[in-house]
Amino acid sequence: MTLTRIAGGLLLVIFVGACSGRPSAPPSDAPATPPAVSETTRQDVTPIATSREDRFWTPPLFVTEADEAHYYLSRLADRRFVDVYGGEEHPRVWYIAAERLGQIGEPAIPLLFGLIDSQDPYELMLVLYALQLATQDPRVLAQTGGDYVRLGAVLDESANEENRDIALAWWQRHGWHWE
Repeated sequence: MTLTRIAGGLLLVIFVGACSGRPSAPPSDAPATPPAVSETTRQDVTPIATSREDRFWTPPLFVTEADEAHYYLSRLADRRFVDVYGGEEHPRVWYIAAERLGQIGEPAIPLLFGLIDSQDPYELMLVLYALQLATQDPRVLAQTGGDYVRLGAVLDESANEENRDIALAWWQRHGWHWE
């Protein structure tokens, strides 16, 4: 009787696991498919969305927007911290950390400028993108007279140097607000 219950329970676990919707790993002899590339970037990013739990989980005890900004800043260089939208035919990459830092706005700006000299091209690309978004915060636009970081090419690692110069010029004009 006990052996029957254990076997039944094991079958139930296997069945539930198989129906959970998680894709199984491809066989090891399967040909590797090249990573998809977002149309807005030349950067190769495998469009595998992070888990729903990881996408929406945030550390407990966030007290301020700055706390949240620090968390997302720590996730910028994580190439797995992305989501994908647009379907299988036209996948687009959603850079979660950069988008959230852009939504946080003003509190994220000095933190992002702390990473402006990053040697990681992927991280720098997302720092610059987040700066373009964050400097469009209405609180910032009110202080800067509507001036924000206007990047030439967005989400393109080959434009990092040009975009860094644009961001640094903006910081020279307006950085005193955060010093």
